[in-house]
Amino acid sequence: MVTVQELFTLEHTIAASIFDGVTYPWEVLEPLSEFIKALGASLPAEEFLHPQEDVWIAKDAKVFPSAYIGGPCIVDHGAEIRHCAFIRGSAIVGKNAVVGNSTELKNVILFDNVHVPHYNYVGDSILGYKSHMGAGSITSNVKSDKTLVVIHGQGISLETHRKKVGAFLGDCVEVGCNSVLNPGSVIGRESQIYPLSRVRGVVPPKSIYKDPDHIVAKVEG
Repeated sequence: MVTVQELFTLEHTIAASIFDGVTYPWEVLEPLSEFIKALGASLPAEEFLHPQEDVWIAKDAKVFPSAYIGGPCIVDHGAEIRHCAFIRGSAIVGKNAVVGNSTELKNVILFDNVHVPHYNYVGDSILGYKSHMGAGSITSNVKSDKTLVVIHGQGISLETHRKKVGAFLGDCVEVGCNSVLNPGSVIGRESQIYPLSRVRGVVPPKSIYKDPDHIVAKVEG
């Protein structure tokens, strides 16, 4: 439940090739910056603006004047970067994605149609196709004791060998308002996180997370 194949539909990101030969999503966090620079340099000039070094923005994307975009960064077709958004760099914003008011991104891949629209922090993380973070929800990417992040849960314990690891949201995940996803959280496809949650470890796909002791399977139909 924590592999790239289990979490993401790679047809829904311009960054699909970074996952070639990769088992776990946190493996792409280290090479992401250089990958963006190489990919950006290959993008067609008739489709993408290149307003500053290592920044490429699709001509049909909408970027509000008060937004800050630092490189390396790619903003794909139809994306919207709203007022006071802060993209610190090493970020890929997918097609038709929304980066909203006062949202901060750092070292992230947002797949197509991802929404982080209100006061979100997303760092050292990957958000799958159509995933959504409610207002005020954030990814915490550093443990308080600054030790390396380990992925725990569902009978696994996987070393990431990184001090900074945020969260990995599978396709169509919904995160409730003002929730905190602790370092190394993995949320399976189509799962929902209740508002005001403190999430740690692995949440299975198609689940509803109420609290650590109450994670229930979604009822189909």
